[in-house]
Amino acid sequence: MMRSPDSNGPLRRYLPPYEEPPQWIPPEERDRHPSYCSDLERFLPRNISLQRSKTSEQLGFNIRGGKEHNCGIFVSKVMQNSEAEKLGLQEGDQILSVNDNNFEYIDHGEAVKILKSNTSMWITVRYFPYGYNRTYDKSGHSNQGSPQPAR
Repeated sequence: MMRSPDSNGPLRRYLPPYEEPPQWIPPEERDRHPSYCSDLERFLPRNISLQRSKTSEQLGFNIRGGKEHNCGIFVSKVMQNSEAEKLGLQEGDQILSVNDNNFEYIDHGEAVKILKSNTSMWITVRYFPYGYNRTYDKSGHSNQGSPQPAR
């Protein structure tokens, strides 16, 4: 069952701004098309507890984006067989916070510093491929990778 974006009540607070489905995907094919997903729960925030024995150990993932690029911090690559992969981290995840540090409006360098300096991390992420794809926008007109905080 497909719900309209406004009928989701409290879920709206956690979801990115609504975007119309791509016009190139006919409505009758949307439920089966790999480039379109109407399962809103897939986009809700989730928590990951990542542990490393020392700070020099690899994180198991790469990031891109940041405030200086007008977008959030996104997972750009997850190494195969890494702890991050086993915990469900995936390309296109937006990192919302790490150990209570807000990552929605943070410089890339500061995000790297926080990630690399911790051995025990409580990471809140949400799958947000639309924002992630905008990190590759070279036109300088990319929208924020994060919606403005709810007030």
